[in-house]
Amino acid sequence: MTALQALVGFALWTLALIALVFLYRGLRFLKGTPINSWPRGNKPADDAPFIKRVEDAHANCLENLPVFAAIVLAAAAMDKSGSVNTLAPFVLYARVGQTLAHLWGTGPVQVFVRASFWSVQLGLCLWMAACLFTG
Repeated sequence: MTALQALVGFALWTLALIALVFLYRGLRFLKGTPINSWPRGNKPADDAPFIKRVEDAHANCLENLPVFAAIVLAAAAMDKSGSVNTLAPFVLYARVGQTLAHLWGTGPVQVFVRASFWSVQLGLCLWMAACLFTG
């Protein structure tokens, strides 16, 4: 997998999460929940806890996707994709791991696992950025 493919995978993963939320809301709407029951920035108390975690996982993806995209696209623009191709897929794998840990629950173990996967992503992004400034 190339860095650009990992970037597309990251974007698709982000889209899959919001599609899951959209499906949930669509089903709730079909069952009679008013369409305006999900105001931006306000999570309804009657949403399923799992869906709240999906929304949070989606927000985490949105926070990190631009950074990952900037590094991968800069590498491509600088003709240095080779320097990030090996590492970029692991950013995607760690993102998927973080999301799954997020969906798993909010207990101390799950939060530790989630933070560990995020730390891996952070380290990999810093490493890839450093690769752009070296040989």
